[in-house]
Amino acid sequence: MKKATDVFGQWAETGKDLGMEEGHSKPVDEMLEYAVKKIDKNFSFLDVGCGNGWVVRKVSSSALCSKAVGIDGASQMIENAKSRGSEEYINIDIDLYEPKDKFDLIHSMEVLYYLEDPASTIKKIYQSWLKSDGRLIVGIDLYHENLDSHDWEEKVGTPMLMLRESEWIDLFKKAGFQEIESWRANQSDEWAGTLVLTGKKLEY
Repeated sequence: MKKATDVFGQWAETGKDLGMEEGHSKPVDEMLEYAVKKIDKNFSFLDVGCGNGWVVRKVSSSALCSKAVGIDGASQMIENAKSRGSEEYINIDIDLYEPKDKFDLIHSMEVLYYLEDPASTIKKIYQSWLKSDGRLIVGIDLYHENLDSHDWEEKVGTPMLMLRESEWIDLFKKAGFQEIESWRANQSDEWAGTLVLTGKKLEY
């Protein structure tokens, strides 16, 4: 089994990152449309596991986006991101990231189940990365109810955490998130859909 950052670093070198961008664009567009349309003020944005930066570039084009940052553990992905845009891209282990400023909107697509302890990452996002009234929104294709994803760990050759939708929701609840919602984006007869989870940090 290889580390996920090594696998995705190789993908970045061979152009597979462009395929990831194309394959994930529909659910991500749905996620961003949901999250961004609820914001009526200038906002800061963080993409956790940003790959080649395509989501950061997309969000930074919003008139209300004042700052857009992408972080990724694969150095080759960050090199690709920096070659395609002038936004802020940081090559760092996600578990070691400590932002100077908190964010209004944090997004992550197809990343959390590769982490060693996603529960602690979700908790850290809530406690240290998000502003009060901020939102986390994530997309996950590997989950128990999606039977097509059950052999991905073996196919890709990197450890992946298989959880049920209810278990992901429970991680959001335990971290402190409120107004939690989940749904399947880009669902079809042939595809179970991307599991989307979102919640807010509400402090009174």
